[in-house]
Amino acid sequence: MAERVRSGRAVVQAWLLSRGLIAAVALLLALTQGRTLTSMLSNWDVEHFGRLAAGGYLAAPNLMAFFPGLPGLLSAGLALGVPVPITGAILSAIGSACAAVALTRLGRPHGVGNWAAIAWLFAPTAVFTTVPYTESLFCAAAFWAWERARSDRWLAAALLTALACTLRVSGLFLIGALFVMIITSVKIDWATRLRRAATLLIPAAVLAGFVIFLYLLTGSWTAWFSAQSAGWARGFTWPWESFLNTLPAIQPGAYADHPGWAEVFRFEMASMALGLVVTGWCLFRRMWAEAAWVGVQVLAFSLSYWFFSVNRAVLLWFPLWIMVASWGTWRPKRRLPEIAHRILVITAFTLSVLIMLWWSWLYFTGHWAS
Repeated sequence: MAERVRSGRAVVQAWLLSRGLIAAVALLLALTQGRTLTSMLSNWDVEHFGRLAAGGYLAAPNLMAFFPGLPGLLSAGLALGVPVPITGAILSAIGSACAAVALTRLGRPHGVGNWAAIAWLFAPTAVFTTVPYTESLFCAAAFWAWERARSDRWLAAALLTALACTLRVSGLFLIGALFVMIITSVKIDWATRLRRAATLLIPAAVLAGFVIFLYLLTGSWTAWFSAQSAGWARGFTWPWESFLNTLPAIQPGAYADHPGWAEVFRFEMASMALGLVVTGWCLFRRMWAEAAWVGVQVLAFSLSYWFFSVNRAVLLWFPLWIMVASWGTWRPKRRLPEIAHRILVITAFTLSVLIMLWWSWLYFTGHWAS
């Protein structure tokens, strides 16, 4: 019990410090450039969420690319007189705390619960868990859904998955991965498997409801996909073509007039490679459901015109943070390798924090940040 209290305290401290460092970047920009809090929080997709919250899906055709969960909550905030950026930031703060707690529980069987949560809190793209994006809320719902499923609480898992399905299309992948968990579980009869699988009809119905809603609105069964294709080039592309399309964007001198663009695309490449590594790590450890959760997302991102938004998706890959924590807490038996390993861990963590601060600067200054 005392050990859990200490680990819980460490995660709370990490949450406060990571959020504080990101807030410090915003404060520095406010003092040096005169930027306001709402302007720094309102970049990129936040503008779309705000338009949805205020005017619904008829405000613009491309808005159908976004799921209704977050805009609905932001709309409730508007009804209470709270601006979209403030409501969204509060929701993200709560969501990131809930996700971190869930991650401690998911990592506990591997002996790295608190370290997995700490690694996630200081992720390079952690700024997206502090601003009005869906990452925090989705991770909170998805991580707890997975934890409840692992604890054989399938109705709770299904309801949490349904919540995740209101936030982003990744909920579909969560349903699929939980189904893999069901069919790969050992020492369970088929009647039990069927009962567990039946609970997944609840989140599936949420996704179906959204599709039907868009059909009634537009007369098209593919309204969501069409909006994604028109606004974000997410039409079907073979993985090797997507890779080749991304290569020019990472070359030295690419986008010289847009600070950070080439660097972000290089990180997109690295994130895709990392996704393959995590999938392989899960397969090696026979974590079939976890491998499905990460692997299907890597496949989905490889089908776009180029590798795009993968840097934010790594926040959803809880097996990644368990893997990172497992590596970080590994202790070689010999003295010199142990010292070298500790130096590598400290260096990696320092780099992650520095990149997190840089990414926060990108977002808060309105530069493209994936």
